[in-house]
Amino acid sequence: MYVMKCSRDGSFEEGEVNPYGNIQLSPSAGVLNYGQGLFEGLKSYRKEDGGLLLFRPELNAKRMMMGAERMCMPCPSLHQFVEAVKQTALANKRWVPPHGKGTLYMRPMLLGSGAVLGLAPAPEYTFLVYASPVSDDYFKGSGGLNLYVEEEYDRSARLGTGGIKSICNYAPALKAMGRAKGRGFSDVLYLDSVEKKNIEEASACNVFIVKGNVISTPAARGTILPGVTRKSIIEIARDHGYQVEEGVVPVDQLLDADEVFCTGTAVVVAPVNTITYRDQRVQYKTGVGSVTSELYSTLVGLQRGVVEDKKGWTVEIS
Repeated sequence: MYVMKCSRDGSFEEGEVNPYGNIQLSPSAGVLNYGQGLFEGLKSYRKEDGGLLLFRPELNAKRMMMGAERMCMPCPSLHQFVEAVKQTALANKRWVPPHGKGTLYMRPMLLGSGAVLGLAPAPEYTFLVYASPVSDDYFKGSGGLNLYVEEEYDRSARLGTGGIKSICNYAPALKAMGRAKGRGFSDVLYLDSVEKKNIEEASACNVFIVKGNVISTPAARGTILPGVTRKSIIEIARDHGYQVEEGVVPVDQLLDADEVFCTGTAVVVAPVNTITYRDQRVQYKTGVGSVTSELYSTLVGLQRGVVEDKKGWTVEIS
């Protein structure tokens, strides 16, 4: 794993790749007491010739910078972030699955590691990157997601931290997600916290709906995460001739859709089979010939170096 420390003057020292292992923190570390932490998620892909690719890592770096500003944290520069990810991928090259068999998931983290007892920014910070091989099937054995529209719990609130990848955003989702999985669903789909009638996102992925030639997705206005996969799918869909709309998406519009799919680094582009809202269960088109399948094929082709990258999205590192 890659480790880089930030000194008290706010500048990051030169990092290094170390053996994967535990890290030592003071019991009064800012990240442990006040949740001052951010993380990112991206993947390294094995090409057919054995080389490695990263997909738009600069967007992850920029998103971490945005989150760091909100959480009062110093942040590695774009160059430092991307270089750390490259070094981690190369150091773990033997763990990257063969072409088409999986990916190397990479987790950059920025932690308030300095000791602070009162509520204040930590005096020191640690940036690290670790990795793990993963399969392509995030929802194991799923032919499509079965989502439950959550009305009791909110994922985020306006002017909160829902639009950044703060560590604080995820544990609160576990109760609703666990309850839904106990009822046989894949995940929950959250509504806005004010009116409770507009869809936002699932526990850890963005959502899109398809009706004819129009693809709609909730706008990233501070309550949902501006996903890298989300942004890429919007651009790919427009290249394919679809009309993509970002805005308010009422739950009634969701129930009238032809297709629904979720996007994220882990899920990639995952078709939704059914959505249950109150007492109504709606089934959607999935599989061969679907818009979801078309967009998935293009995205994965770009990520793995099979489809020509005319946009400069991929970074070859070996």
